[in-house]
Amino acid sequence: MRIRYLLLNAYGTGGTIRTVFTQAATMAGLGYDVEIVSTVRHKDEPNFDLDERVRLTTVVDVRAPKGDEPAPGPVGRYRAARRERLRKQGGRIVPEGEFGYEAFNRHVEREVVRYLKSVGDGILVTTRPALNILAARYASPRLIRVAQEHMNLGTHRPDVQKAIARYYPSFDAVAVLTSRDLDDYKKLLPGTRLVRIPNAVHSTEQEHSDHTNKIALAAGRLAPQKGFDMLIPAYKKVAERHPDWQLRIYGTGKKKNELRALIDKHHLYNHVFLMGHTDRMEDELTKSAFYILSSRFEGLPMVVIEAMTHALPIVTFDCPTGPADVITDGKDGILVPPKDTDALADAISTMMDDRELRDSMGAEALTTSQGYAPENVHMMWEELFSDLVRTSGKAAAAG
Repeated sequence: MRIRYLLLNAYGTGGTIRTVFTQAATMAGLGYDVEIVSTVRHKDEPNFDLDERVRLTTVVDVRAPKGDEPAPGPVGRYRAARRERLRKQGGRIVPEGEFGYEAFNRHVEREVVRYLKSVGDGILVTTRPALNILAARYASPRLIRVAQEHMNLGTHRPDVQKAIARYYPSFDAVAVLTSRDLDDYKKLLPGTRLVRIPNAVHSTEQEHSDHTNKIALAAGRLAPQKGFDMLIPAYKKVAERHPDWQLRIYGTGKKKNELRALIDKHHLYNHVFLMGHTDRMEDELTKSAFYILSSRFEGLPMVVIEAMTHALPIVTFDCPTGPADVITDGKDGILVPPKDTDALADAISTMMDDRELRDSMGAEALTTSQGYAPENVHMMWEELFSDLVRTSGKAAAAG
């Protein structure tokens, strides 16, 4: 049985990429023929390790061409010029409200459609609304088609929700991350097979924090979703009470300069540090005392669960959705009302004040994280795939 996972960019750093890599490795270990297909490729090697049994292919390679490539002939020049024209045109199929819309120019859309029409067997798993919509419209109905949703329904913009309502019923199954999201999708998609399967962490065998270093850690794209523009002003109040602590924010993105200006504005240059990208996040988590999530919205915040595998307690906004599906307030972390920066600052200070609290919540966080172990989560996927082969009537075509 062949399983193909279609990602937007397998060479990026997001949580979806890592969880798909982990899932693909498990499926390969169970004997499936597994391939990850990256819609675009912008670098030579992926950021995350990929099991050698899993093939990685690309639809559109956007790396700069090599300088020693021979000049194309007339047909090649025509095709190259047409390709450039299409790249300058916005997508026509993907809704403009899709958070990854900028990646789907007309050239990328056309190539993805061409790829989808070329696939004739097995299980196709698509991993974001843009790819789900394209697969629903253009992938062969002979395939077993499964849509993954890694964001909650309520955060999708109206045009995306409208497309979801129109196209998702054609899938053999739609998988969401949380119970609350499952309820929302049931209302939007009556009659569609919906399942809740959380993402798995890549490993639960991590070195644990001893909660002694005076470091609070946050991580994610430097983008509005992650709310670092709320966390930094909130930390001004924290720094006044705990000047010997550091807040380290890992990640890259378009908002770096704005966040740097916020740090300067609040005179936090000795307290808050934009650390950029790291290939050693596990080491950084182990060195930290607790983790902070300041997002405006999430799907299922995998970085939080990764932090919990290091026995880190969590301070988080109770944003839609995910944090409250993972964290039990007062047990393995502290939940505060969404966008309430004063409450966030107070919760951070509470965690800094009390080493015993960090120890006890960290132990509970470690226990919570075991529910997201690969062996537990991927069993759900294997059961779903097996059941779809058995019940969809597509077993022969998928063989």
